[in-house]
Amino acid sequence: MDKPWAVVKHLSFEGPGLVGALLKNRGISFVEYPMYHAFELPAAADIGGLVVMGGPMGALDDVTHPQLPRERKFIRDSVDAGLPVLGICLGAQLLAAAFGGDVRTGPVPEHGAGLVTVTDEGAHDPVFGSAGSQFAVVHWHNDTFDLPEGATRLASSEAYENQAFRLGRRAYGLQFHVELTREHLSVMQNHMPAGTAPSGEQMDEVAAVGRVVIGAFLDLAES
Repeated sequence: MDKPWAVVKHLSFEGPGLVGALLKNRGISFVEYPMYHAFELPAAADIGGLVVMGGPMGALDDVTHPQLPRERKFIRDSVDAGLPVLGICLGAQLLAAAFGGDVRTGPVPEHGAGLVTVTDEGAHDPVFGSAGSQFAVVHWHNDTFDLPEGATRLASSEAYENQAFRLGRRAYGLQFHVELTREHLSVMQNHMPAGTAPSGEQMDEVAAVGRVVIGAFLDLAES
């Protein structure tokens, strides 16, 4: 029997979205670990893959969120074991921090519908290569990070150079969101800064991108 994937959550309303839906479509089971309830994490040897979701805390806010060192170790163990790993927003920052990348407040907040531009390396990447040279995303963050040693930058925006990266063969960090769909509009309207939530039409564009990018990631995970 295939091992279930782990989905690490930091907020009750920020779940795996399209990632979860596409995992289910492929018959891949997963277990959610809501860290806001002080859940224990499994061993990397007991999972088939790892998805780390976003959250409002900083990736190094260990004093106020004492589970974060365990999360960073879990991420590092999973990458070192060769598992497919996908970090989204805070998850990308935790992936960077787990391998020595500095995480800090960014130049300006990025909230709402936006675009990222794929780098030359991203254009040849198995996950990003089919997404086009520029694509629609949702931004929902204030922090940024330096790339860990050995990482490959895959996408950038005007304000943030590091929007996506690959570490090794199957670990990816996405500063932005493409796992959200029109179904998540009420969550964004309730929790994003006033006036920044995307429209339904913009979310349809993001979801279309998400199906391509996340689908390609899962193809790579199964290879």
